[in-house]
Formats: sequence, C-alpha cells, structure tokens
Amino acid sequence: MTPVILTDWREVPPGLRGATVALGNMDGVHRGHLAVLHAAHAARPGAKLAALTFEPHPREHFRPDDPPFRLTLLPAKAAALGAAGAAVVHALHFDATLAAMPAETFFEQVLRRGLGAVHLSCGQDFAFGHRRGGDAATLERLAEAAGIGVSIVPPVADAQGPISSTRIRRALQDGYPERATAMLGRPWEVRGEVVHGDKLGRVLGWPTANLWMGRHLEPARGVYAVTVALPDGTEARGVANIGRRPTLGGDPETRLETYIFDWSGDLYGREIGVRLVKYLRPDAKFSGLEELKAAIAQDVEDARRALG
Repeated sequence: MTPVILTDWREVPPGLRGATVALGNMDGVHRGHLAVLHAAHAARPGAKLAALTFEPHPREHFRPDDPPFRLTLLPAKAAALGAAGAAVVHALHFDATLAAMPAETFFEQVLRRGLGAVHLSCGQDFAFGHRRGGDAATLERLAEAAGIGVSIVPPVADAQGPISSTRIRRALQDGYPERATAMLGRPWEVRGEVVHGDKLGRVLGWPTANLWMGRHLEPARGVYAVTVALPDGTEARGVANIGRRPTLGGDPETRLETYIFDWSGDLYGREIGVRLVKYLRPDAKFSGLEELKAAIAQDVEDARRALG
C-alpha cells in the first residue's frame, strides 16, 4: 500500500479524518514501531489506519549540528509504514511553533480536532508536547476525557532488551547489519538517487552506482555484501563500500559505492535502495590502484560467498 503523506494537521481532507492513529518518531520503523501500528489497527479494524510522525525529526530541529543519525528518511519511512498497512502518514512539520505547543494543546488541536482521531496508540515511553511535558499516561487521561480510546504498547524485546532505534544505530555503527536486520524485521536500506562519480570503478573493471549518505546515519565504514532494490522493482546482489575513499585522497562527504553483480544499465538520476547484509572488512588505504584493484576482486568474491 502506498500511503497518503500529509504534513499539515490543519488541512486533513474530510475523507482521511476519523482514523485510528499510531504515534511516534518511528525512525527505522522497527519491530517495536510495527507493534504500535498493529495495536492501533486491532483496536479499530474498521477505521483507516494512520501513523503520526514528525519531519524533520525533533532531534534535527533542536540539535541541527549533530552528525546525521536517521535510519529512514521520510519516503522510506512512509513506504515501510504503508507496507505495514498504514493508509495515511501524518509527517507533521516540526518547527518552533510545534515544539512550543503544550501537550494538552497538541492533543486537543492536533489529535482531536485536526485529525479527528477515533483511537490512539503509542509506546510506553512516548512523550509529546513542549519539553516532552506529556507522556503515555497524559495521553491516556486526555483521551479518556474526550471519549477516545488509547492503546499503550509495551516494548518489543529480544535477548538483549527492548528494541529501539538507538540500539539499531549502534549495531550499524559497530558493523553488525545482521543485528539491525533482526530488530528492524528487514535489512537496513539506504535509498537515494544515483549520482555521477569519477568513473574510476569502470576503469578498474567494477562500475559502481554511487549514492551520497546525506542525512542517513553513517554505519561502520568499509565493505559490505548487499542487495540492491532496482528502479524496475527487481532485486540484485552486490558489494558496496561506505567511506571517503582514503586511497584516492579522501572525499568531503561519505559516499556509498555499489558494484551490482551480473547487471548492466544506466542508473544515473534514478533512485535505488542499497540493503546492508554483512560487513566484510573495514575501510582501508591502499598503496596504489593495483593493490586497490586486487582488494576489490577479493571483496567481490567474499560478497558472493556471503550472499550465497
């Protein structure tokens, strides 16, 4: 399902009001977020299912100089929520006005009047309103007074504890994409538009599709076995490097360079998704192009083996 994305709670079309709404930042749309979404649907299965999140992420608003940390940007987040059944994604523009809104006002103006919510669900650690002044208990109290149902969803946990976006980020930064996959319920994906590089990969015999990491979290730099979601809806296998190319003098920004196995075509200007499957080795600086070429050949072999 491709959800409708709305950014202004004051302009919700009449036909999209009256939904059961899952609340949260939902960065990554991991298994815990999906439990909140499913609880909203289970409470009112006959109502439209919506998710309410914020764009930019509140942390980006309050701490704009922090390094990029996002697991999912809005298009990927909306796609994941849609795949889980959401018909509407309210990606509310998080600005100074929304940040200053007290919890009670947010409930009354946004959730009750703006969205016309018939049921709400959130995680136990949900907080909302100015300075996170409202919590799940606040939401429950306000909703009960307004005659709106609420589902407070306990954390989804694995052997290491509650699943969270923070844990997923740490797993990726430590070089364990398979741990992130287990917590997300799917491989972590960087989605973006293929940009032109210096064509060195083509010269070396391994042409790459290049993406800038941009606002995505930077995982452990190095080489990964990956799968690639292509524009035509098919999936291919490949090997990717995330880094700043120290052998070639270094880049000012981190890039994701992917060699797609057994595939040829023009991807420039088109969107692909690169899904990290296994970390193969750290980023390295080589003495020259011949040593780099030999390392890439070994990376290709290792990635093919890892992907089966």
